[in-house]
Amino acid sequence: MKEKIERLFNQQLSKIKDPDLRAKVIEIWTDAANQGGWQPDELEKIPFTLLTETKGINLIEHTIAVTEGALGLATAIKENYREMPFEINFDWLIAGGLLHDVGKLMEIEKTEEGKFQKSYQGKCTRHPISGAILVAQAGVPEEIVNIVACHAKEGEGRPKRVETVLIHQADFSTFDPMVMMEKGLLIV
Repeated sequence: MKEKIERLFNQQLSKIKDPDLRAKVIEIWTDAANQGGWQPDELEKIPFTLLTETKGINLIEHTIAVTEGALGLATAIKENYREMPFEINFDWLIAGGLLHDVGKLMEIEKTEEGKFQKSYQGKCTRHPISGAILVAQAGVPEEIVNIVACHAKEGEGRPKRVETVLIHQADFSTFDPMVMMEKGLLIV
């Protein structure tokens, strides 16, 4: 499982300068996949959400798109602001992007018929909470726990790091168009 995760996220992991943080991201994904009962060949089949039609976009693709999207926003800010009003920690941003939906490995399960549904754990605790618990237990910086815990509606009105805001924006930029498309509200 570890090798598969390293391969899937190789480009993003290589951008994390701190080797200990890089290793923890892989360890957390491996742990979550094992807890969720997933096999390495199933990771690219998990839909990124159960809340709307995904058009075949899987959790891995979504995770990479969110991470790269947030990274693009952060880079644009850093390169275009004459003076930075806040610091962006790129290691935390990338790790947080890779981990923001790791709780979905425990929130989603595969049925005997090969369909995907909310697991019992997912019914009890949504992925931002289960993911934040998993991430905190692995001993990553609290700022990354903030990203995971507050990237979705659970974070509304809560204090956030700038990295959390960037992950939230990138996440909803990939999710909202899918919902709008399903409702006939996306202009195409």
